[in-house]
Amino acid sequence: MRFEDQRQLLVKELYHNGISDPLVLHAFAKVPREAYVLPELREYAYRNQPLPIHLKQTISQPLMVALMLQHLELKPQDIVLEIGTGSGYEAALLAEIVSEVCTIERLEALSMNAKKILKEQGYKNIWFRIGDGALGWQKAYPPYEVFNKIVVSAAAPQIPDNLVAQLAVDGILVVPVGNSDYQILTKIRNANNDILTSEHGQCAFVPLITTC
Repeated sequence: MRFEDQRQLLVKELYHNGISDPLVLHAFAKVPREAYVLPELREYAYRNQPLPIHLKQTISQPLMVALMLQHLELKPQDIVLEIGTGSGYEAALLAEIVSEVCTIERLEALSMNAKKILKEQGYKNIWFRIGDGALGWQKAYPPYEVFNKIVVSAAAPQIPDNLVAQLAVDGILVVPVGNSDYQILTKIRNANNDILTSEHGQCAFVPLITTC
């Protein structure tokens, strides 16, 4: 079966599993996941499961990525901060929906590989930084101080204060919180500087490694 057909089947699977945001579904229908997985694993690109990538990291399960993006309540005018560039797949999905994506990756080789693929795919609204994602977007271009939405693709032991501080008024942060044994997908909303937190089920991510 062609990748295009597999992609449409994945979108249907996401829909039947509760993903209803049309912007999220359209992004999944457009972005070729096979471009972001290891060449030897491309036949598995549209299975709803995580897959290994370089440096013992993973590309997350599509349903979990879709769930996180849906919780972000993305809008076309948003400027989004992504913590954990990884393969670049989530950055591509975001870039299909929002105005700009700023993405941080701790591992230089992963960041450079993702940047190469995303440039080849024609994206011009994604900005890259190599560094400690828990610190947020510091000493980087564009010089944004706050973001409409922030998504963390690794598990933090607690809600990162530095990221909450970079959340714009009415902004949303989605982050897995917990340890290697138990993590909860957590949503933080800056409601006119009143920080509201809600929990949205168990999840499993690699740990957010930080130097702070």
